[in-house]
Amino acid sequence: MTTPVTFEQFMAEALHHPERGYYARRITGVGRSGDFTTAPMLSDAPARAIARWVQQAMKETGCHHLIELGPGEGTLAAGVLKNLPWLVRRKTQLHLVETSSPLAERQQKLLGNRATWHRSPQAALAACKGNAIIYSNELVDAFPVRCFEKSTLGWQELAVSLNPPRELLLPPAPLPDSRGFLDRHPLGQRIEVHESYRDFLHAWLPHWETGKMLTIDYGAAADTLYHRRPRGTLRGYLLQQRLEGLELYQNIGRQDLTADVNFTDLQAWSCPWVSTQRVMSFRKFLRKSCRPHESVPAALLDEHGAGTAFQVLEQTRP
Repeated sequence: MTTPVTFEQFMAEALHHPERGYYARRITGVGRSGDFTTAPMLSDAPARAIARWVQQAMKETGCHHLIELGPGEGTLAAGVLKNLPWLVRRKTQLHLVETSSPLAERQQKLLGNRATWHRSPQAALAACKGNAIIYSNELVDAFPVRCFEKSTLGWQELAVSLNPPRELLLPPAPLPDSRGFLDRHPLGQRIEVHESYRDFLHAWLPHWETGKMLTIDYGAAADTLYHRRPRGTLRGYLLQQRLEGLELYQNIGRQDLTADVNFTDLQAWSCPWVSTQRVMSFRKFLRKSCRPHESVPAALLDEHGAGTAFQVLEQTRP
């Protein structure tokens, strides 16, 4: 790649190219033997908490279709089903939205005929006639981001040229829809915008008629997301090792790339279709949903770690 492309284009190719992309072909697994670990791989506490949220959401809305967006290896979906009360589980119809063939194969080995697979949320919602309870865990951060740096000229978008790897800034241009630009940032500050996820949302939210949605990911509100993070939140993971800077342009297609989620943007982008929204820390969500006698790993409740690094967004479609 000698001609510069935007960082978003580079990230999209590195993660989702049908032949060379990390998620499409090369992903080696999630967990201790993979490149990164998710909370459901550490404990069944997240599955228990989500199952209780699902049970209450179904009671309130009358929906019995359950959709997981980006279900990884299927571990969370299996745990949620397991922790639903027997009668609720019997009525629940599970739908998984997955675009990665290797991951879909692992999900099918684990879940068998207990789920129906779809390539898009639109297809899943069509099967549910628009009425569904929806959840996702660490989905948003897998979407390519646009990256911007504040300079004396204003906000300039980051571009990438390989051979050798280097970064450059494009001339100032109209900015995407993000609350991140509204805060007062110092010169040199970098921020990321999950515009591809906004487009993803806007493609299927109009097809959602009734239900509730839970979005779990690492991130924060716009006004706190970049506190003490002058170079933004971009990073990579390869065999549990965190990579930053020019390391992001090595091992292309063999490492995960990610950025923290701006939860203020998620709420703003969803506004036309949802009636109520609230955000809570992962720590609060787990404590609220798990019973006193049930164990929750301290790492998931750590107020200086995963307990607050992860946020939980609950939304309702009237």
